[in-house]
Amino acid sequence: MTDQSKDKPWGGRFSEATDAFVEAFTASVTFDQKMANQDINGSIAHATMLAEVGVLTHDEKQQIIDGLEEIRQEIAQGNFNWSVSLEDVHMNIEARLTDKIGITGKKLHTGRSRNDQVATDIRLYLREAIDGILSEITRLQTGLVGLAEREADTIMPGFTHLQTAQPVTFGHHMLAWYEMLSRDYERLVDCRKRVNRMPLGSAALAGTTYPINREITAKLLGFEGISENSLDGVSDRDFAIEFVSAGSLIMTHLSRFSEELVLWTSAQFNFIELPDRFCTGSSIMPQKKNPDVPELVRGKTGRVNGNLIALLTLMKGQPLAYNKDNQEDKEPLFDTIETVYDCLRAYGDMIPAIEVNHDSMREAALRGFSTATDLADYLVKKGVAFRDSHEVVGKAVRYGLDINKDLAEMSLEELQGFSDVIETSVFDVLTLEGSVNARDHLGGTAPAQVKAATVRARKVLQAREL
Repeated sequence: MTDQSKDKPWGGRFSEATDAFVEAFTASVTFDQKMANQDINGSIAHATMLAEVGVLTHDEKQQIIDGLEEIRQEIAQGNFNWSVSLEDVHMNIEARLTDKIGITGKKLHTGRSRNDQVATDIRLYLREAIDGILSEITRLQTGLVGLAEREADTIMPGFTHLQTAQPVTFGHHMLAWYEMLSRDYERLVDCRKRVNRMPLGSAALAGTTYPINREITAKLLGFEGISENSLDGVSDRDFAIEFVSAGSLIMTHLSRFSEELVLWTSAQFNFIELPDRFCTGSSIMPQKKNPDVPELVRGKTGRVNGNLIALLTLMKGQPLAYNKDNQEDKEPLFDTIETVYDCLRAYGDMIPAIEVNHDSMREAALRGFSTATDLADYLVKKGVAFRDSHEVVGKAVRYGLDINKDLAEMSLEELQGFSDVIETSVFDVLTLEGSVNARDHLGGTAPAQVKAATVRARKVLQAREL
């Protein structure tokens, strides 16, 4: 009989060492060591609970806690030797604990399995990551609100189909992104509730014969709930999929925002200027200032969407309970956490520093007959049926195209040639200011409504800090 793999905690059943390639192929320690702090926190809580129920003595519990805290310091200082032969973060830490405190270290795993241990670590890690991302969303929203306040009266063209539609205020436009991010925030808060349920105590799949008290462990780790089925507790990763789905929506919003920023910084639009520190130049064309941050954020959206598909595919064919497939959940999850956080951080830094080219925005809003709908509404208020007013204004626009005049530039006599109900008062609605000010209702683009919306938004953002 060949020698067993003596350094494996599970080696007793095996008669030969693991193949070197298989050992490297199946190991996860190169990436799951990110969860070292969470693994140590979970082990400390587990040991504390085991002492409370009498499975460990007080001295054994204290030895374990002291040893784990020393290991935490070794990891923080970069002095910890991660071993691929020990497969994962859990076995690396447990083996080092046993090296430090002897046989007591081997008692730590009583009443648990790596299956519920890893499920717990992931939830602890993700819970902390969600809190960080929520903070970055708030910071970005604060920047958007500040920009909206500053530019509440700035007029720009609003678009549909990327064609000039109606005048809007730049502040109103910025608050549209604020609203999208508010829903992203709400989704993550809701997702966090399902993340914050503790699977520890499920053991491998059926629970444990030891007299554990899961309520003690949950309280120590800050979990709001406990998984009520051991099979479900160790096997599902729907909470991670839900988070990545929410992350994909965040990235979709940032990607759409990026597309606008890229367009607006172009010479053809010239609506805004991004700070130099968020742009790069060309190696051959000295005049170039490329909006690399928005472009990269737009590109990273595909990466997060890919992670979502990867996790959905990972789970779709798995029978209960735990399967080795689930080792593949961490890299897409970790990558999504880092990508979403970094993109939000970049935007949180960049957005407040945007410089607005007011003249270019106004000039663009004056092109494309952006007040045509205002003329149609004016006619309706004079008693003309909307469909008839639509036709009248269409003819006026056609005439303006032929003579290269905007509606506001036409004389009263020219406009009356299309409808005799038109009076001098028409020019109050054909100006850009008249158009935006007329939309003075909740959710409208009027500067007064933008300013009121920023007040409400600041109250929401301040309440999050309480």
